[in-house]
Amino acid sequence: MSWLLNSSIGKKLIMSISGIALVLFLLFHAAMNVTAVFSEDAYNTICALLGANWYAVAGTAALAALVGIHFLYALILTIQNRKARGGDSYAISVRPRNVEWASQNMFVLGVIVIGFMVLHFSQFWYKMMFAELMGHHHVELGAATVSPQDGAEFIKYYFSQTWVVVAYLVWYVALWFHLSHGFWSAIQTIGWNNLIWMNRWKVISQIVATVVCLAFAFVTIYFYARHMMCPF
Repeated sequence: MSWLLNSSIGKKLIMSISGIALVLFLLFHAAMNVTAVFSEDAYNTICALLGANWYAVAGTAALAALVGIHFLYALILTIQNRKARGGDSYAISVRPRNVEWASQNMFVLGVIVIGFMVLHFSQFWYKMMFAELMGHHHVELGAATVSPQDGAEFIKYYFSQTWVVVAYLVWYVALWFHLSHGFWSAIQTIGWNNLIWMNRWKVISQIVATVVCLAFAFVTIYFYARHMMCPF
């Protein structure tokens, strides 16, 4: 097991597996959010099922661990790569041919994604699951008081604010670039590719990234547009 924790290949493998698990979560989260567009009651039912129940808390803890592991190993590998390049790290100012922009900026994109996750958690998770765990049956949301399980109200409240909508759309763009490269790169690290499937996995990665980010953006823009047309 020491090679898994100490070798560069082992670190990349851990980062890849954790990354794929996070992609699967994003697909679930995106599908859950889209539900709010078609039925707020159905969305709130899902929120109630995923409230402060033990399995939801365990899942959240596992998700937090995955994010932490993924970011930690990305940081370690980035530092190792920069040390390996030494004085040559700033020698190349032009991106090499056939090298994606995202592949050279994965860590920066990851920092942006993590940064906005902090904002997202402070707006939703902190006032929903965490509030329930603390025994609060009602929380303040603007001028109103709502149930922590009333997820639809949280979406409508936050996505009625222009700065929040713009911030989230920027987040989705960064997330798209991170996913579109990271997913197929993870597949390559694990070894589920060959000369035929390499380009196929790249296409699949772009499709997955597009589906996830468009789903999130659709929900964000829909509720913002609805608020603008009917603000009261």
